[in-house]
Amino acid sequence: MTLTDRFGRVHRDLRISLTDHCNLRCTYCMPAEGVPWLPRTTLLTPEELMRIVRIAVGEGIEEVRLTGGEPLLRPDCVDVVAAIASVEPRPEISITTNGIGLARLAEPLKRAGLARVNVSLDTLKPDRFHQLTRRNRLADVLTGIAAADAAGLHPVKLNALQLRGINDDEAPDLVAFAMDHSYELRFIEQMPLDAGHTWRRDAMVTAAETMARLSEYFTLTPLPGRGAAPAERFLVDGGPATVGIIASVTAPFCGACDRLRLTADGQLRNCLFATEESDLRTPMRGGVSDEELAGIFHRCLLRKLPGHGINDPGFLQPQRPMNAIGG
Repeated sequence: MTLTDRFGRVHRDLRISLTDHCNLRCTYCMPAEGVPWLPRTTLLTPEELMRIVRIAVGEGIEEVRLTGGEPLLRPDCVDVVAAIASVEPRPEISITTNGIGLARLAEPLKRAGLARVNVSLDTLKPDRFHQLTRRNRLADVLTGIAAADAAGLHPVKLNALQLRGINDDEAPDLVAFAMDHSYELRFIEQMPLDAGHTWRRDAMVTAAETMARLSEYFTLTPLPGRGAAPAERFLVDGGPATVGIIASVTAPFCGACDRLRLTADGQLRNCLFATEESDLRTPMRGGVSDEELAGIFHRCLLRKLPGHGINDPGFLQPQRPMNAIGG
């Protein structure tokens, strides 16, 4: 079986949010006082989560990315990875994290079957990190990144988001840091997914601006073969180091999208910016068969639009913020 939408896009990547909780309060994601958390009774149990994974893999999913919130805050995250690794055929398992828990969990996650990590790192300056996240945890993040590297969770990928007038002068320093440690750095355009709905297009640092800034310091050579990957990659000064740029807003890549998302409370989303969700939790708790749950996957994809619509005049930001959707 394959999970194919009306436009012929085959979906092989499932992003699963393990929790909506987070131990940072990034200004571009949450207000300082946080947001209301999902009721505990609505969260998927480990058994429910694994049932969905097995069905998804049976329908053609080849990669499972664990997200949040902050997925390492889920107490059983290592057990979840091990359970997913036991599924046949075994999907590739990765995780997107803020890195704070990696110093403790990198080795256990690797042993459980985790293949690689993506870690958010917007700045190398402690004062700016506090300004951006409202927490003094940069040292913990850097220690966690190093632990992931030591554990063999390769390639270690770093995701950087730039905010105008705050950290947009650090792009060359972040590239140099990544090159020094053989990490893969990717810059991501800020998207309208904040809880406060304060995103403004004119405040967003564009991919073109990032390219121009980096080109003042490095020679960037485009790499072919992007496929369904969100990042356009470039060799830095002839390689082997690369840098990626994800132009989610100014140059969307929706035509090659192969991703589905599952929220921590069991809602299937066919797009990061979807305004509708398909409920898996309620029918599953009501006793439906695996075949009926698989049918929900297919019906969800039949409603997938050709693009996320950020640049359309009638675009509506999702009601859920990023921490409740999963990245």
